[in-house]
Amino acid sequence: MNQAQQHKPLPEDNVSVTKVEAEGARGLQRDLQDRLQPAHDEPVSDSAPHPEAPAGSGRMVRRTLKVAIGLAIVAVFGWMPLKAILQTSSVEAVVNARIVTLRSPIDGTVSAKPSNPTYLSALSEGDVILHVVNARGDRIRLDDLRRQVSRLENERPSLAAKLAAAEAAQQDLARQAGQFRDGRTLQLEARIAEIQSAIEAAAARREEATAAVERASSLVKSGSVSTVELARLTREQAIAQQTEIGARRRLDAAKVELTAVKNGTYLGDSYNDRPSSVQREEEMRQRVSDLRADLAHADAEIAWLTHEIAVEQIHYINRAEADIRAPINGRIWEMMTSPGEDVRAGQPLLKVLDCSGEVVTANVTESVYNRLKLGDPASFEPNDGSAAIEGVIVNLTGSSGAPANLAINPDALNKEPYRVTVSMPALDSAGKDCAVGRTGRVVFNEGAAKS
Repeated sequence: MNQAQQHKPLPEDNVSVTKVEAEGARGLQRDLQDRLQPAHDEPVSDSAPHPEAPAGSGRMVRRTLKVAIGLAIVAVFGWMPLKAILQTSSVEAVVNARIVTLRSPIDGTVSAKPSNPTYLSALSEGDVILHVVNARGDRIRLDDLRRQVSRLENERPSLAAKLAAAEAAQQDLARQAGQFRDGRTLQLEARIAEIQSAIEAAAARREEATAAVERASSLVKSGSVSTVELARLTREQAIAQQTEIGARRRLDAAKVELTAVKNGTYLGDSYNDRPSSVQREEEMRQRVSDLRADLAHADAEIAWLTHEIAVEQIHYINRAEADIRAPINGRIWEMMTSPGEDVRAGQPLLKVLDCSGEVVTANVTESVYNRLKLGDPASFEPNDGSAAIEGVIVNLTGSSGAPANLAINPDALNKEPYRVTVSMPALDSAGKDCAVGRTGRVVFNEGAAKS
């Protein structure tokens, strides 16, 4: 009966293993002491038979194995907390990112685009998120410019018709003036020819009178011609000479008139330097010039107003409707309005999470905080068991107010009041794009003081 009990495993062995696994090294030590010391209520018998010795040695082997297993468990599960205690690390840490607030540029009503992303969906830079329409936008100046253009466009055909009529009248008057000039030229040339003939006739009479006077002068001496006849012949000679001189003066006057006609100036007793046809042609030419200037001015005014209308149209569209576009790559963090809502200019519409500049916000103990400085290297160890991510300290706020414009307010980490911000450029490459809210801890470099 005693041998059966000796070979049967004691229940205390199983209890000992449970204590080792549960309580660690101290529980294992107490259990070993209890097992190695004999119980006081069991008498020690020297007359035990020799077959019991192998059973006792087997129990010792099992106890040795249990002790080794317990020490291994203590070594494995005790090293991790010990390592955490020896490392300079944060108390809490969370992945954070900055927030971009998009505001309405105009007054109007919010409407969603057909491709409007859902709440917390990913955005690319330039994506249209919302559309604001102001149906009561101010378009007074645009309408005024359009009225001016319409008025000028209505006046332009009239100006063009007047210009065409004036050009036709000018051409007719120019034709009349040309005919008058040609006729006057022919007239003066004929008069010059007539005067030249008269000069030739006067010269012949002058020569004849001169010869008669010479004959009479020689005959007066012989008494064949009386002195009275000589005086008459002398008078006729003088008249012939003056007649020739007068004809030459008329010839000079006619040549002057002909030269003036060729130069465009008319000389005469019944008109001044311009005949009526030429004067009317000049007046019509001036009118044509004025009409052309008016038409060119109207065209320039229409072109300028058209440009102004295009510019004002853009301004009106900007005042009447606006697309709310994503300025960065990220995702919608908070939607602060809904389609159909009336908004004012400057009113916040939504917040976009900036996924291109993720940081880690952590809080540390006072002793650790006092030994950190900007630029110190650090690594973020996520709680999901993934690989650590390297970074650098970019902000030390201590117990003061936490930096604004972050998705998660650092005040939410309340186990310790001293706060540190660590930049983690490698978060994107680690496959944790926009992993805001992921928890873990920040381990600082080996040069930092131990807490």
